[in-house]
Amino acid sequence: MPTERTLRRLLHLRIVRPPGDSEPRESRPGVVEVRPVVDGRDLLADTTSRFRGVSPRHLLDPDEMPLHAGAVPHEVRLAGGGCGEESCCGALYVTVQQDGYDVVWAGWRDPADPGLRLPDLRFDAEQYATEVRRATADRAWEWPACAVARLLEAALRRRADWLARWECELEAVQAARHEPDRIHVVLMHPGIAPEPGRPWLQFGLTLPVDDHDPARQAARLEARLTAGDPRVVAEVWGGSWDAERLGYPWPPTPPE
Repeated sequence: MPTERTLRRLLHLRIVRPPGDSEPRESRPGVVEVRPVVDGRDLLADTTSRFRGVSPRHLLDPDEMPLHAGAVPHEVRLAGGGCGEESCCGALYVTVQQDGYDVVWAGWRDPADPGLRLPDLRFDAEQYATEVRRATADRAWEWPACAVARLLEAALRRRADWLARWECELEAVQAARHEPDRIHVVLMHPGIAPEPGRPWLQFGLTLPVDDHDPARQAARLEARLTAGDPRVVAEVWGGSWDAERLGYPWPPTPPE
C-alpha cells in the first residue's frame, strides 16, 4: 500500500468559460478561469469559496509555461479572491517542482492568511506534463478580442525599449467577454513599483477590435502604439494621491 509520500494524485485542469452572449449580461461573469481538479475534486472550492482561478491566458501561457515542472522550484499563483488586493482578499500560491518521477505541489501560501496549511500534492510527472500540454493547447475558450489582447500584450512586453523611453511599464492588455469589440491597454508611469514617496499614474487606452485575423490586428495595434508617446493618447485611469504632481489631468477618468 502506498505511503502518504508516494501517493500520486490525478490532475485535471478544467477551463471554466462564462455563459454565452445570449444570456443576460448581469449573469455573465465575463472571465475565464482555470480550476485545478485533483482526484475529481475542485481544489479551489475545497480550499475556500472566495477564490477564483487564474485566467488561462496567464496560467497556461505557452511561452512562460508557469505550470511547467523542473528541478528548480518556482512559485505559481493559482487563484485570487474578491477585490484583487492580495493582502485584503487573498490569493493562492503554490511551489511547483519535479522530484524524480513525480511533480510536487507544496509550500502553499495566501498573503491574507498566514496560517494557511495545505498538504503537499504529488502527481505522476508524465500524467502531469500531458495534462498541462493538453490544457495549454485548448484555445476553445478564447474569443477573437481575447486573442488580440494576448498577442498584443506579448508583443508590447518585447518592446522594453519603447516602454522605457516613456517611463512606462505594461500592466496588462485586457479583454472581457461582454466587450467583443474592444480591448484595454493599461500602463503604469513611471513604473509598476515606483520608488517610495514618488507619485505614480495608471494610463489606459481602449482600442477597437473586430472578428478578423487576431494576429494582423495585434501587429497593426502594436505599430500604432509604439509610433510615439502612449501617454499623449491615453487617459489617466488612476494614480497615487499626489499624482497631479506628474502634470497630467486629475482626477482620473476610469473606463466605462
